[in-house]
Amino acid sequence: MFDLRQLRYFVEVAETLSFTQAAQRLHISQPPLSQQIQSLEADLGVRLLDRNRRRVALTEPGRLFLAEAKAILARAESARTVVTEAAAGFTGQLRLAYAVSVSFHPALPETLLRFSHAVPGVSLHLGEMFTGAQYDAILSGQIDVGLLRAHPEGVANARQLNVEVIDHEPLVIALPAGHRLAKQPVLRMVELAGERFVAPPRAQAATLNDRLALLANKAGFRPHIRQEAQQIPSLLPLVAAGLGVALVPASLRVVHLQGVAFVPVDDPEAHLLLAVASRVDNTSPVLESFLRTVREARSKLGLA
Repeated sequence: MFDLRQLRYFVEVAETLSFTQAAQRLHISQPPLSQQIQSLEADLGVRLLDRNRRRVALTEPGRLFLAEAKAILARAESARTVVTEAAAGFTGQLRLAYAVSVSFHPALPETLLRFSHAVPGVSLHLGEMFTGAQYDAILSGQIDVGLLRAHPEGVANARQLNVEVIDHEPLVIALPAGHRLAKQPVLRMVELAGERFVAPPRAQAATLNDRLALLANKAGFRPHIRQEAQQIPSLLPLVAAGLGVALVPASLRVVHLQGVAFVPVDDPEAHLLLAVASRVDNTSPVLESFLRTVREARSKLGLA
């Protein structure tokens, strides 16, 4: 059966109609070229070229075979490109989940923008997901990578996870704009001891709830949570309505909601983790490309 090399040799001869020129362009001597063409014709049982000392011409079967040979070579080159790009992480798909509060962090758009420019051939599937659910989905293979808010303490099979910290994002207090503390440059948690808080349910935002409890406990009080909202960004309308104050990631300051002010918290532990997680045994080139892009975005933004 003929091979790709024989097809390339035949195409070169058919297009130049000269064994001498074809041999020069192929960087081989003429005798091996003639032998390969003869072998190809023998395999096919068809004469592809009429040749004598003065001329080379395509037979009718040779003319038809030329079009097929060029198509086969083009498909072979396309297959090579597909495989090479897949191995380099330039094609394929990536399933990414992120915590809702990450939507406002600059690392997400910076990473996605860089990734889409670097590997436009990769199909990216995005979805919001709570941190605990992300770890479960990564371990079960439902998603490839997650942008989440907590280390995997207590997660079963945590050793199968690769977790890289992107940022320790500062936490701020969201207050009604008319609040007596709203114009202060910074707040100490003890100043909020008598305040009512709005917060997401612990089942959805355990990391933020635990951080609020930690900061309040250090200040000598237990936070009184008056109202809950399912998502962290949904706390801001409740704050604007005067239902309470909220501890939120600093990136939510980009939400310019009338009636809400943001004040930093004077405590070194007033921060929230942002990390990227994946399975240790996931060696997908696409995933590696994404993790590399996350590191580039982190460096550009000066994070962690």
